[in-house]
Amino acid sequence: MTEAGYILNQLPYTPPFLFVDELFNISENGISGYYTFKEDEYFYRGHFKNNPVTPGVILIETMAQIGLVCLGICLSKNEADEWTQPGIVLSSADIEFLSPVYPGEKVTVVSQKKYFRFNKLKCDVEMKNSNEKIVCRGSISGMIINKK
Repeated sequence: MTEAGYILNQLPYTPPFLFVDELFNISENGISGYYTFKEDEYFYRGHFKNNPVTPGVILIETMAQIGLVCLGICLSKNEADEWTQPGIVLSSADIEFLSPVYPGEKVTVVSQKKYFRFNKLKCDVEMKNSNEKIVCRGSISGMIINKK
């Protein structure tokens, strides 16, 4: 199994709350991935009436799943280069929204590790649409809790 495949298998999410289609550029310093918002996603029915827009909280969740949780899983290899199964909890997000994301749009999340110490991971994240326009950016942090 590829590294990306392993990371995707370890995610603690399933549809309709899984916002990762593919991962690429995986390293100890960062990760990138894609997600396409399907036109029939459950949250579009009420946000907004006759003008569906992806809620900001869903954009943050997408950035967290790709940029924090997937990277945290990647960083959870032990010294013997074996995988562990971490639990990753979001602890803070400071995100600036610059442009809306509509149903059917494919977004790319790029995450760069700022630091990983004392089981706390902090990353700078950026989301772009398929036209390479930045739709949101900021920083996101989480705690990694190794399962016993």
